[in-house]
Amino acid sequence: MCALNASVWIFGYGSLVWRPDFPHVEAVPAWISGYERRFWQASTDHRGTPARPGRVATLVEAPGLRCRGIAYRITPGSAADVLAYLDHREKNGYLSRRLSLELDDGRRIGAVTYIADPRGIHFAGPAPLEEIARQIRQASGPSGANVEYVVRLADALRHLGVAEDETLELDAMLRGGAQSGA
Repeated sequence: MCALNASVWIFGYGSLVWRPDFPHVEAVPAWISGYERRFWQASTDHRGTPARPGRVATLVEAPGLRCRGIAYRITPGSAADVLAYLDHREKNGYLSRRLSLELDDGRRIGAVTYIADPRGIHFAGPAPLEEIARQIRQASGPSGANVEYVVRLADALRHLGVAEDETLELDAMLRGGAQSGA
């Protein structure tokens, strides 16, 4: 997949923004164009269970929009192990894709990212935000409460300067800013 000694980058837009638990030598805020972050993926293995699935982020195509995240340059020599680890971590309906992104320092790179398969059984798709928030409030799995996922991601996005994102709207609902439908 990757040439020997070539830089391998991973783009994180969900839990990888605040929990990149793999070796990397560089972490740079980045933008991916033509996509937006949405809570359209069901989680039955990390933030929910088969009986009570959670909702986690995925990227969906959105011409003219951009999604903020972090690009990680993998530690040289560890790319195969990191990609195998991420393939396992994201096995609940995500597909590995190589996309172009722009780093805050001006570099344009190709990076591997994981996007939910819209034909997969775990793709929950769009729903009213109140319904998504209700599902998130009720879900918990081996990696913890689904609410924690949203709160930690929202905090990390604010730190990156994100002012508008579905994550921030969900965070406000979950922290008590909008309790309708609870």
